[in-house]
Amino acid sequence: MSGFKKFLLRGNVIELAVAVVIGAAFTSIVNSFVSDLLTPAISALVGEPNFGNLKLHIGTASINYGNFLNAVISFLLVASVLYWLIVRPYELLAERFKPAPTKVTRDCPECLTQIPMAATRCSACTSQVTPVEGR
Repeated sequence: MSGFKKFLLRGNVIELAVAVVIGAAFTSIVNSFVSDLLTPAISALVGEPNFGNLKLHIGTASINYGNFLNAVISFLLVASVLYWLIVRPYELLAERFKPAPTKVTRDCPECLTQIPMAATRCSACTSQVTPVEGR
Protein backbone atom coordinates (compact mmCIF):
# COMPACT_ATOMS: atom_id res chain seq x y z
CA MET A 1 0.00 0.00 0.00
CA SER A 2 2.87 2.41 0.69
CA GLY A 3 4.20 1.87 -2.85
CA PHE A 4 0.84 2.89 -4.28
CA LYS A 5 0.76 5.95 -2.02
CA LYS A 6 4.26 6.96 -3.18
CA PHE A 7 3.18 6.51 -6.78
CA LEU A 8 0.12 8.74 -6.35
CA LEU A 9 2.02 11.44 -4.50
CA ARG A 10 4.87 11.62 -6.99
CA GLY A 11 4.99 15.02 -8.66
CA ASN A 12 4.64 13.86 -12.24
CA VAL A 13 1.40 11.93 -11.59
CA ILE A 14 -0.23 14.95 -9.96
CA GLU A 15 1.08 17.26 -12.68
CA LEU A 16 -0.31 14.93 -15.33
CA ALA A 17 -3.71 14.86 -13.64
CA VAL A 18 -3.77 18.66 -13.45
CA ALA A 19 -2.72 18.88 -17.12
CA VAL A 20 -5.55 16.54 -18.17
CA VAL A 21 -8.15 18.58 -16.27
CA ILE A 22 -6.83 21.87 -17.65
CA GLY A 23 -6.67 20.34 -21.13
CA ALA A 24 -10.32 19.26 -20.90
CA ALA A 25 -11.37 22.73 -19.76
CA PHE A 26 -9.31 24.35 -22.49
CA THR A 27 -10.83 21.99 -25.08
CA SER A 28 -14.30 23.25 -24.20
CA ILE A 29 -13.11 26.85 -24.58
CA VAL A 30 -11.58 26.20 -27.99
CA ASN A 31 -14.58 24.18 -29.18
CA SER A 32 -16.93 26.96 -28.05
CA PHE A 33 -14.79 29.56 -29.83
CA VAL A 34 -14.91 27.54 -33.04
CA SER A 35 -18.59 26.52 -32.92
CA ASP A 36 -20.05 29.75 -31.47
CA LEU A 37 -17.86 32.39 -33.12
CA LEU A 38 -15.92 31.13 -36.12
CA THR A 39 -18.45 28.74 -37.65
CA PRO A 40 -21.29 31.33 -37.66
CA ALA A 41 -18.90 33.91 -39.14
CA ILE A 42 -17.92 31.48 -41.90
CA SER A 43 -21.56 30.53 -42.53
CA ALA A 44 -22.41 34.24 -42.84
CA LEU A 45 -19.80 34.50 -45.58
CA VAL A 46 -20.41 31.16 -47.30
CA GLY A 47 -24.10 30.71 -46.50
CA GLU A 48 -23.99 27.05 -45.43
CA PRO A 49 -23.24 26.47 -41.70
CA ASN A 50 -23.64 22.69 -41.76
CA PHE A 51 -22.55 20.35 -44.52
CA GLY A 52 -23.98 17.23 -42.81
CA ASN A 53 -26.74 16.81 -45.38
CA LEU A 54 -24.39 16.60 -48.37
CA LYS A 55 -24.53 13.19 -50.02
CA LEU A 56 -23.27 11.60 -53.20
CA HIS A 57 -25.56 9.03 -54.81
CA ILE A 58 -23.90 6.33 -56.90
CA GLY A 59 -26.46 3.83 -58.07
CA THR A 60 -28.22 2.59 -54.94
CA ALA A 61 -25.37 3.59 -52.64
CA SER A 62 -25.34 6.89 -50.77
CA ILE A 63 -22.01 8.36 -49.66
CA ASN A 64 -22.47 10.83 -46.79
CA TYR A 65 -19.42 13.04 -47.20
CA GLY A 66 -20.95 16.08 -45.47
CA ASN A 67 -20.16 14.94 -41.92
CA PHE A 68 -16.58 14.22 -42.93
CA LEU A 69 -16.36 17.70 -44.45
CA ASN A 70 -17.73 19.18 -41.20
CA ALA A 71 -15.12 17.26 -39.19
CA VAL A 72 -12.27 18.42 -41.46
CA ILE A 73 -13.37 22.06 -41.27
CA SER A 74 -13.79 21.84 -37.50
CA PHE A 75 -10.33 20.29 -37.13
CA LEU A 76 -8.74 23.00 -39.28
CA LEU A 77 -10.48 25.73 -37.30
CA VAL A 78 -9.46 24.24 -33.93
CA ALA A 79 -5.88 23.72 -35.11
CA SER A 80 -5.62 27.27 -36.41
CA VAL A 81 -7.07 28.72 -33.19
CA LEU A 82 -4.60 26.71 -31.12
CA TYR A 83 -1.69 27.74 -33.33
CA TRP A 84 -2.45 31.47 -33.50
CA LEU A 85 -3.67 31.96 -29.91
CA ILE A 86 -1.42 29.54 -27.99
CA VAL A 87 1.55 28.12 -29.93
CA ARG A 88 2.69 31.21 -31.84
CA PRO A 89 2.57 33.62 -28.85
CA TYR A 90 4.39 31.03 -26.73
CA GLU A 91 7.11 30.64 -29.38
CA LEU A 92 7.55 34.43 -29.58
CA LEU A 93 7.75 34.70 -25.80
CA ALA A 94 10.20 31.81 -25.52
CA GLU A 95 12.38 33.32 -28.25
CA ARG A 96 12.42 36.65 -26.43
CA PHE A 97 13.73 35.12 -23.21
CA LYS A 98 16.13 32.64 -24.82
CA PRO A 99 19.71 33.22 -23.64
CA ALA A 100 22.25 34.46 -26.15
CA PRO A 101 24.47 31.69 -27.53
CA THR A 102 27.98 31.51 -26.13
CA LYS A 103 30.84 31.93 -28.52
CA VAL A 104 33.10 28.90 -28.87
CA THR A 105 35.39 30.19 -31.63
CA ARG A 106 37.18 33.41 -32.52
CA ASP A 107 39.22 34.79 -35.41
CA CYS A 108 42.99 34.31 -35.51
CA PRO A 109 44.52 37.82 -35.43
CA GLU A 110 47.03 36.88 -38.16
CA CYS A 111 45.06 34.90 -40.77
CA LEU A 112 41.41 35.37 -39.62
CA THR A 113 40.78 31.60 -39.51
CA GLN A 114 38.21 30.44 -36.94
CA ILE A 115 39.98 28.90 -33.92
CA PRO A 116 38.71 27.72 -30.51
CA MET A 117 38.58 30.36 -27.78
CA ALA A 118 41.08 28.46 -25.59
CA ALA A 119 43.59 27.84 -28.43
CA THR A 120 47.18 28.95 -27.88
CA ARG A 121 48.24 28.42 -31.50
CA CYS A 122 46.37 28.82 -34.80
CA SER A 123 45.96 25.54 -36.67
CA ALA A 124 46.13 27.27 -40.06
CA CYS A 125 49.05 29.69 -39.79
CA THR A 126 50.63 28.28 -36.58
CA SER A 127 51.03 31.74 -35.07
CA GLN A 128 50.99 31.98 -31.29
CA VAL A 129 47.76 33.48 -29.89
CA THR A 130 46.65 34.36 -26.40
CA PRO A 131 43.87 32.06 -25.12
CA VAL A 132 40.54 33.75 -24.33
CA GLU A 133 38.02 32.47 -21.80
CA GLY A 134 34.58 31.64 -23.31
CA ARG A 135 31.99 34.41 -23.12
